[in-house]
Amino acid sequence: MTTKKITIGIVAGEHSGDILGEGLIKALKHQYQTEIANSNALPNEQVELEFVGIGGPRMNALGCRSLFAMEELAVMGLVEVLSRLPRLLSVRKQLVKYFTENPPDVFIGIDAPDFNLGLELKLKQQGIKTVHYVSPSVWAWRQKRIFKIAEATNLVLALLPFEKAFYDKYQVPCEFVGHTLADDIPLIPNTLAYRHELSLPTKARILAVLPGSRGSEISMLASPFFAAIEQLQRNDAELVVAVPCVDEHKKSMVMQIQQLVAPSLKVHYFIGQSREVMGAADGILLASGTATLEAMLLKKPMVVAYKFKWLSFQIFKRLVKARFFSLPNLLADKALVPELLQDEVNTEQLVSSVNQMLSSDSSELVTHYTQLHQTIKLDASKKSAEAVYALLSNN
Repeated sequence: MTTKKITIGIVAGEHSGDILGEGLIKALKHQYQTEIANSNALPNEQVELEFVGIGGPRMNALGCRSLFAMEELAVMGLVEVLSRLPRLLSVRKQLVKYFTENPPDVFIGIDAPDFNLGLELKLKQQGIKTVHYVSPSVWAWRQKRIFKIAEATNLVLALLPFEKAFYDKYQVPCEFVGHTLADDIPLIPNTLAYRHELSLPTKARILAVLPGSRGSEISMLASPFFAAIEQLQRNDAELVVAVPCVDEHKKSMVMQIQQLVAPSLKVHYFIGQSREVMGAADGILLASGTATLEAMLLKKPMVVAYKFKWLSFQIFKRLVKARFFSLPNLLADKALVPELLQDEVNTEQLVSSVNQMLSSDSSELVTHYTQLHQTIKLDASKKSAEAVYALLSNN
């Protein structure tokens, strides 16, 4: 029995990337096991996959060897990145050095485009095959980045159909693989089961609140969110408020802000159960990001909000070309859910939007959500693994 070792460099920059990386690692292991089992030419060969780079707890639990902590890369906003730039550049330089001296068979950058594309470019120039998993929002702003992406990557794995259409326009290799969340969440979720699981009242009106997973998002959104929710709960004492947090540290941050802004507010806090909390809710108030897609797949009405530091916003608003910023609206190419941006994220508008959301019939919205769900439910991890395998097999 001979062993063939395949090394896969992989870097994920945040919690959502860790989830995608977990699914991809599992699917790649299964892909190679299946290919070896079905191969008559290599009956005495086994394959050992090594994953090395930067991963979160999910990826690391599957054997990914992290050279740096994933939190090093979790920075949002142009201005916020500047203060961390020396460290980010140092980490990337060290990764380039490591992978140049220990060349992987392929390198996969998961999201974090500002970090990973530069890394991918350096590695591709060294003759290493590179894949970028999760298209940057190149279709929305800084569209000329498409040329840098083409230069830096051998393949882009896109989660959403309109992304592939954009890459095809520029003849950049891209596979539409669908989204893992659409694979994981049933088309008809069970709200009552989620409430039982969390020991939440089965007949109450429940509002889920997610002010973001990053510290910068929490610092910008938690305060206006809680000010509005306190007023909502004052008007409806029976309203149940549930807040899921990524970890204990983020929970502490959120609770401190709540105590300052809305100390009388009654809140149920949860750790690491955002899907369950959203699934249990009648409506959701949340920061823009991947969570909005998860909320859509759970068939929940939502109000989406986002705020930047002032200077970051001045830069972004001059560059962004998309009509919407929330994923449900981008997928539908129309305003399915309300979006509040920057100065719109205030008590009056939040209260009005959430009240309207909780009091409106959502049956038509659920129909739209279900159609979108079916569009992106493609077994994304499996399709991604197949695309990476094909790239590696094409010598």
